[in-house]
Amino acid sequence: MKFATRAIHAGQMPDPATGATVVPIYQTSTYTQEGVGAHRGYEYSRTGNPTRTALEECLASLEEGEHGVAFASGLAAATAVLSFLRPGDHVVASEDLYGGSYRLFEQVVARQNIDFTYVDGGDPVAFAAAIRPATRLIWVETPSNPLLTLVDITAVASTAHDAGALLAVDNTFATPFLQQPLKLGADVVVHSTTKYLSGHSDVVGGAVITGHAELAAWIRFYQNAAGAVPGPFDSWLVLRGVKTLPVRMRQHGENALQVARFLRSHPLVEEVIYPGLTSHPQRDLALKQMRGCGGMLTFRLRGGREQADIFFRNLQVFSYAESLGAVESLACYPCAMTHGSIPEADRRRRGLDEGVIRLSVGLEDADDLIADLRVALLVASGQQIKPSKDMVAV
Repeated sequence: MKFATRAIHAGQMPDPATGATVVPIYQTSTYTQEGVGAHRGYEYSRTGNPTRTALEECLASLEEGEHGVAFASGLAAATAVLSFLRPGDHVVASEDLYGGSYRLFEQVVARQNIDFTYVDGGDPVAFAAAIRPATRLIWVETPSNPLLTLVDITAVASTAHDAGALLAVDNTFATPFLQQPLKLGADVVVHSTTKYLSGHSDVVGGAVITGHAELAAWIRFYQNAAGAVPGPFDSWLVLRGVKTLPVRMRQHGENALQVARFLRSHPLVEEVIYPGLTSHPQRDLALKQMRGCGGMLTFRLRGGREQADIFFRNLQVFSYAESLGAVESLACYPCAMTHGSIPEADRRRRGLDEGVIRLSVGLEDADDLIADLRVALLVASGQQIKPSKDMVAV
């Protein structure tokens, strides 16, 4: 079956008890057993739940993996992957990454005597140069958050495997519809299912997908032992969202490209970063390893925090909010929101200054999104505006 068909059917056979076409929400904590050691595959819902199983099987299918394991959040999923590390191990990570991941690495995992080295994700040679005898894992985001740097998955996977290490790819921005890292050589894929996979800003979740049976067995053991599992209703919400992933991702990409082209021509915008633009320095890599460029774009506003604040306060269609990947458009200020946990000096060194604004372009009409941005940029530039057809009433 092809991707769109699997998004609707993988792991989702009619309910054997009732014939229900849609996977039921098995809202139960425990299961009646027939006798000692005799049960129907489920004993306790931390260990396993039929609704969660359907989600895990579906996500594994979409990522072309053998094993899917669902978690209560994306960071819980990341923690599960990192849990196989031992004191003295070393991790190489792309330096442009979600602030929550950086906080997890530096303030939680590093306390276990695990060392992290950060490199330019766009330079495959930098990963090889950072390898040590103790390197056990390479961790990347591609496209990265928020500067949309692309990592050559095939090249970095080769580097990892030559060193006896694993490659983990956070595929949240791209989703399996646009990019399948396991097919490109990665060992494990991590998702915040909160984002595009659910797609409706109504659930928090995460997932790990891999083709390695031994690693999958450990991650599933960790899932049960640590207990950061999604409830059945959360699992059901993500499963429902996944059904429309292909059509949503196509529209996200179309809208984002139109918004990017508009922003590129605006005098208050210093730079637009979007892999779908020919100006993106890794455009060829995007065409090589992705099916499309998605709904995330970042731009650099001339000025600083004051201009950014004016811009955010004058948005009407875009919501000034954390998160991404939903049907509604969101505008985020990374230095004060998603990446606030990264020390300011490190943020600036990585190019994440107070002019950087991240947009999650939703499914509204692109003309309305552009009109909304136009008004907010006009006000941020200090111009007085009068109500016109460009104003968006909501």
